[in-house]
Amino acid sequence: MSAPSRAVLRQSQFLTRRTAVRHASSSTEKATQAAAKAQEGLSKVTATAGPAISNAASALRKVGGPVGKVVSFVDSMIPPTLYYSKVGIELGKLVFRGQKMSPPNLATFQTYFQPLTNNFLARVRNASPKEIALAGVTAAEVIGFFTVGEIIGRMNLVGYRGEAASHH
Repeated sequence: MSAPSRAVLRQSQFLTRRTAVRHASSSTEKATQAAAKAQEGLSKVTATAGPAISNAASALRKVGGPVGKVVSFVDSMIPPTLYYSKVGIELGKLVFRGQKMSPPNLATFQTYFQPLTNNFLARVRNASPKEIALAGVTAAEVIGFFTVGEIIGRMNLVGYRGEAASHH
């Protein structure tokens, strides 16, 4: 099919269904162009940062001792964490749709939490040294009781009892 006949065919199709045509505004086109540029920039950043991050991670894995163990542990926990976070998000979406729930709009959220944050910040700013010391002592007590409870629960000062083969 030649180019002029193709153009005539297209024009005749537009004439028959003219009422269904929606003309895009220039702001939509600019938004699309901006989104494309942002996506392009993001892919460039990902392409350059990806190897740098993997090189840093591989260098940290080579470090021995406690640092190497921590890095390898964190590295091994990334895939299951991502998987279960995605599962949680999808489950939340199903529950929201099933219960026909919707999150509150921004105005409702702000009217509820604005007084709470203002009151908290005002109390912190106007706290006397005695109140700050009392809050510090209370926090230390809570951390101490939690730590003692963990030690009692484990029946060991550090770590859990178990065979070496039972670790994952």
